[in-house]
Amino acid sequence: MKKKRPNILMILSDDQGAWAMRCAGNTDIQTPNLDRLAEHGVRFNSFFCTSPVCSPARATLLTGRIPSAHGVQDWICSGNLDKEGLGALKEDPYYALEEKPIRYLDGMTTYTDVLKEQGYRCALFGKWHLGDSVAPQHGFEKWFTIGRGGCYYNKADVVENGRVSFEKRYITHVITDRALGFLDECKGREEPFYLSVHYTAPHSPWSEDQHPKEYIELYRDCKFTATPDLPVHPNQIPTAPFGTGEVRRNLLRGYYAAITAMDADIGRLLDKLQETDLLENTIVIFTSDNGMNMGHHGIWGKGNGTFPFNMYDSAVKVPLLIMWDGHYPQGKVCSRICSQYDFFPTLMDMLGIEPALPADEKGYMPGKSFADVFTEEKEDEHWVVVFDEYGPTRMIRTEEWKYICRFPYGPDELYHLSCDPEEENNLIDDPQYRDLADELHLRLIRWFYRYADPKMDGAKEPVTGFGQLCRAGIHADRREAFRKPTKK
Repeated sequence: MKKKRPNILMILSDDQGAWAMRCAGNTDIQTPNLDRLAEHGVRFNSFFCTSPVCSPARATLLTGRIPSAHGVQDWICSGNLDKEGLGALKEDPYYALEEKPIRYLDGMTTYTDVLKEQGYRCALFGKWHLGDSVAPQHGFEKWFTIGRGGCYYNKADVVENGRVSFEKRYITHVITDRALGFLDECKGREEPFYLSVHYTAPHSPWSEDQHPKEYIELYRDCKFTATPDLPVHPNQIPTAPFGTGEVRRNLLRGYYAAITAMDADIGRLLDKLQETDLLENTIVIFTSDNGMNMGHHGIWGKGNGTFPFNMYDSAVKVPLLIMWDGHYPQGKVCSRICSQYDFFPTLMDMLGIEPALPADEKGYMPGKSFADVFTEEKEDEHWVVVFDEYGPTRMIRTEEWKYICRFPYGPDELYHLSCDPEEENNLIDDPQYRDLADELHLRLIRWFYRYADPKMDGAKEPVTGFGQLCRAGIHADRREAFRKPTKK
């Protein structure tokens, strides 16, 4: 009798830095269920997003391609919904940029496509934000998502059965309730399931009226010593929430409350797996789309919290916890440098699947599996290097060095991470490091030349950080694809 493949519970948070968990050393925040995952599984402390903004990172997780090969270069602000299908809602300014749905990943294989072909029942509850929120796609049978991508916590525009409506309940709880219902359906079924639970937490807004009072009050008297208290960075964008003093405390209070509320609901999911006897054959994965500066370096926001974009570790390093009870090591911390573009091949390796991908698709997938972490007792082997991009801003990072190149004019950055882990001393203009910077620049150029699709190369796109309007690389005038910054 053929052994049933394990189920997958994939939990994805929104804008959560790797630093924002108690098990990662943050003594201000309360995350007992994420800590529970870390205690009974493997915690990766050097896992990096491929772009420090939501939609490009999500697209890479699904496809294994970098943004310059899947074409999602910025957060998607148009193409989520059909404006004519919104009825009276189409007059709402909230949907001003929506016109027609765009499937940004059309023509690309995602790992959920592969799982569907392998007999998995795939479900999505929560944020999609990769275009056409109305129609299920890429192998998903169950589909409950957010209309525009981002939303208010107490007035989320949700999509179910092709209709858009507003949900009055706290959206974190709504997403969890739907996922719990799906797990009840899965008990006793023969086919394995893949369940994506994509929270909007802890993305802004962080005002107190957006989150349950009990979670806000947990942090009422918190001193917030785990994050730096610095003057606002001179390149801070004015459209993001930011501030010092009491404003800083209010923002952190809301951010932490969103995470702790989500953590409590993750506990509900884990308990349901146990109650329904699904835990033993379910791999639980928790990660985030991108990191987040919450006052780090004086910045509030992710990569587009500043202009030019930033690539600090607080923005590009994300949490990754993986637990398979009774199968994978418990309490292990892995320091291997890995990236979101490694996730697709790793998941396939974990499940023993060899996807039959066309050669042209494989050529755009730079990742390699790190699944040996779960099965071998040898010392961790570190990848030599990891790469990141946000439009014309690119990063190459090793354990010891980080080089950031901003095409075509800079300013560029070079940090000696082993001596300067907080990235405070930019060495790019120091003559003694000129040869090193040139070497890293050449490695970066060669890598992107190998894995980027010339039609979608982010180094040639006018990415602003204010959103993407249509698929990149299909217009003679590339400026049509990206939203221009609004004037103050």
